[in-house]
Amino acid sequence: MRLRHLSITAAVLVLAACGGAQDDTVPPESAPSEAAPVADIAVAGPERRILAFGDSLFAGYGLEEEEGYPEQLEDALRQGGINARVIDAGVSGDTSAAGRQRLAFTLDAQDTKPDLVLLELGGNDMLRGIQPEQTRANFAAMLDELQERDIPVLLMGMRAPPNYGAEYQQRFDALYGELAREYGARLVPFWLESIFEDPSLFLEDRIHPTAEGVGILVGDTLDDVQQALPAEG
Repeated sequence: MRLRHLSITAAVLVLAACGGAQDDTVPPESAPSEAAPVADIAVAGPERRILAFGDSLFAGYGLEEEEGYPEQLEDALRQGGINARVIDAGVSGDTSAAGRQRLAFTLDAQDTKPDLVLLELGGNDMLRGIQPEQTRANFAAMLDELQERDIPVLLMGMRAPPNYGAEYQQRFDALYGELAREYGARLVPFWLESIFEDPSLFLEDRIHPTAEGVGILVGDTLDDVQQALPAEG
């Protein structure tokens, strides 16, 4: 179910999958919005709040609001009887540095502390040729912030394409697993793994997943999310 060897064609998808080059400055007023409640599904237990913090892959670039990963994930969790509320905190174009810059503000803006944070960044770092050591430092700072707030994390891992060279690829690919072990975070090693080889599951830009592609990603990562949620109470 996890990582297979990246082809050059698939590497293009992975490289660009996070929204392209945009201004990293995130104004304070850009607080994330919560997904609309799913009213017609029977759920049980206390509300479980999940903060989906990432780039355009979470922001649902090119999709209707209800078609993004956080929104479809919430629906899938509620279909399974979990009283889930998934907050979409994806910002297109975000690098790990931009995520580090806005994480504390985003957490402070929540009415209730999240039960879980899905941390999905790194693709735009590759686009800009940022060194893996800098990416790792930014992730470490975000994980420090979340650890201080006692919020569990599920890391949504990315992989570097082979055309960046074996050394860069090895350094980048290793950082998610190293951080997961260091901080006791759960990890999805390469969360696009189930769709990246099928161009029909991407929009015309061959970069961002279609609604169907997002649905497959949700199905592939649903168990990971459920296992990362702390026990009720």
